[in-house]
Amino acid sequence: MSSGDYKNASSIYEFSVKDTHGNDVSLEKYKGKVVLVVNIASKCGLAKNNYQKLTDLKEKFGERGLTILNFPCNQFGSQMPEADGEAMVCHLRDAKADIGDVFAKINVNGDDAAPLYKYLKAKQTGTLGSGIKWNFTKFLVNKEGIPVNRYAPTTDPMDIAKDIEKLL
Repeated sequence: MSSGDYKNASSIYEFSVKDTHGNDVSLEKYKGKVVLVVNIASKCGLAKNNYQKLTDLKEKFGERGLTILNFPCNQFGSQMPEADGEAMVCHLRDAKADIGDVFAKINVNGDDAAPLYKYLKAKQTGTLGSGIKWNFTKFLVNKEGIPVNRYAPTTDPMDIAKDIEKLL
């Protein structure tokens, strides 16, 4: 989906993204799953807790239909210096972060923001507008591919568990 078409999208299933190795991935493959979309950053002060709690969420709800989609982003304080591909895989393995599917590094704000993020921000605006304020902003998407909630970077992933449970 091109950048200008995000406004006409009816769900995340209309988007394709690149995985960490540069391969195209249609988000249609997540149809029927509850999805949590997160912009991640390795050097962020929130990384350790989020990596651990996202791993916990995946372990708790993964077999029941939760999938976590992680998008590395270097827009906030250059806190995601790792390159896509093997460097990203190694970083997450070393951090013991089994956090779900990891995609290519993207921008989440600005004109060159990924179309998926333009869509998510249009559907679930934040407290101070639609822009992503920092790393680890989270979007909860229902089984129909519709964003139903947005959580601040400081929201502990386990505090989202009750909302995930309702959608499973």
